[in-house]
Amino acid sequence: MTIDPITLVVIQNGLQQVCNEMDLAFVRAAFSPVISEALDRSDGIYHRTTGALIAQGDLGLPVFVGTMQFSTAAVIARAKSPRPGDIWIVNDPYLGGTHLMDVKFVKPFFHRGRLFAWLANTGHWPDLGGAVPGGFSANATEVEQEGLRLPPVRLYKEGVLDEEILSIIFSNIRIADQRIGDIKAQAAALAIGEKRLTALIERYGEDVVEEAISELEARAAQQMRAKIATVPDGVYEGESFVDSDGVEDRPLRIALTLRKAGTELYFDLSRSSPPCRGPMNSVIATTKSSVYLAVKHVFPEVPINAGTFQPLHIADPVGTFLDARYPRPVSGCAAEVSQRIAEAVFAALGQAIPDRLFAAPAGTSGNFALGGSDPKTGRNYVMYLISGGGYGGSARLDGISNGCSTIGISKTTPLEVIEQRYPVLFEEYALAEGSGGAGRQRGGFGVRYAVRLRRGEARASFVMDHGRFGPQGAQGGADGRVNRVTVRRNGEDYVPPHLSKDQGIAIGPGDSVIVETPGGGGFGPPFERDPALVARDVRRGYYTRAEAEERFGVVLDAGMEVDVAATAERRVRFTTEAQRQRE
Repeated sequence: MTIDPITLVVIQNGLQQVCNEMDLAFVRAAFSPVISEALDRSDGIYHRTTGALIAQGDLGLPVFVGTMQFSTAAVIARAKSPRPGDIWIVNDPYLGGTHLMDVKFVKPFFHRGRLFAWLANTGHWPDLGGAVPGGFSANATEVEQEGLRLPPVRLYKEGVLDEEILSIIFSNIRIADQRIGDIKAQAAALAIGEKRLTALIERYGEDVVEEAISELEARAAQQMRAKIATVPDGVYEGESFVDSDGVEDRPLRIALTLRKAGTELYFDLSRSSPPCRGPMNSVIATTKSSVYLAVKHVFPEVPINAGTFQPLHIADPVGTFLDARYPRPVSGCAAEVSQRIAEAVFAALGQAIPDRLFAAPAGTSGNFALGGSDPKTGRNYVMYLISGGGYGGSARLDGISNGCSTIGISKTTPLEVIEQRYPVLFEEYALAEGSGGAGRQRGGFGVRYAVRLRRGEARASFVMDHGRFGPQGAQGGADGRVNRVTVRRNGEDYVPPHLSKDQGIAIGPGDSVIVETPGGGGFGPPFERDPALVARDVRRGYYTRAEAEERFGVVLDAGMEVDVAATAERRVRFTTEAQRQRE
């Protein structure tokens, strides 16, 4: 049978729509703001025997594109006699996962009694137990300190929730009474997927849909190979650094050797730092997914399914912190290390196709967890906050300000929702002025926020990054400004020894946490930036007058207009001095 192009594209969009409806159902029914507002979740359809990706929702986190394939495959390997209505729950990072807070539900999909595919989703639970509220233990030295680890277990048996397994989960996590809302939401999203996928198959027939799935996979591989073919053959190096592992205060190096040959890309990360003691190890599923999403950033036109990744060959970086094995802690892998891996890929490809690449984005999810008890309600809470940052400049455009992280579409929960749900008050939420790296096209700006605890006692924890090294500039552009974290207690400022990683910091009423997220790197030499654009940025408050002169060599008069003669003289003098220093 040869499927016609119109039917093929209709089925492609139909599969996508199934996943999108699962995403929307999950978001609308979820209890936790990190899912319902920040959109930290994903849904997809997976192959019945291999777990390979068939389709994933447009609204899902890109980092889950790869990892959910691996976790679904782990469930398939362990599932005995799956039946309609069964749902497995799993969050084990070493079985195709990320960190423990990303909880997967995996459900077999039957059509007329035959196993046709698997449906799966991931949702970020705000707490899974562990040493600190929220699970982001910056000082963990083994995975047990990060929370409850679940191998694939059948939570729903033929549609009936297993109360005994549920009681074990609830007995090991904080705010357990609030998790049932997220559990029911995840299950409901999969039920929606069953209905919509059944309708699609009933309309076109199993044989046609299966042929379409195979054809779509083959075409995605073909399209990715066509994109790769435009990259010059050769070997390219890229590197990036994690500030520290949260335990030992020294950087972790990601060293990438990228070889392009014909229509294939080969990724070698074996020269990266060895496994670390702290929670910045990355499991292999997250490491591979990070490479996938980085390449997809460069070639966004290629559709997503298992075929997309066929031309990408990633050797397991055995013996490094990017191939974590039990019991290495991993809470920072998906949210932070993944973005450093992507940054190394961007740096390597930037040498091959500079006009199509961009400077590094902020590269941190800004994980901030606050846990305590609200004396007004008498209830415990765990507040989890993520934040945006600046994107890197590119050949034609300045970077976006306050963009979402490299790994997904997640965004900061609306402040009004946070203030309604938790005993905090945001005293500031603004652009982090001056944070964008200078360049012909400057980097976008991060954000600065200050949140004050209104009542009760609480503990704050952070697992962030780019506090020591700012996002890399490209083609002569300057790095973006680093991440900054300050805890103000009793009028005194405390800066974590690891800059943007710490845990269990006790705060009381009136104390506040102040965070400035990184700006994106600049693209191209800063002295090539149009002086009129620099003057505009100064008038808007993005840079000070002094920063404009220092970073861009632009001299402004009292009215904040460009002094053309002085600017030309300053740029020539600075360029001459720089050349003399190089010689």
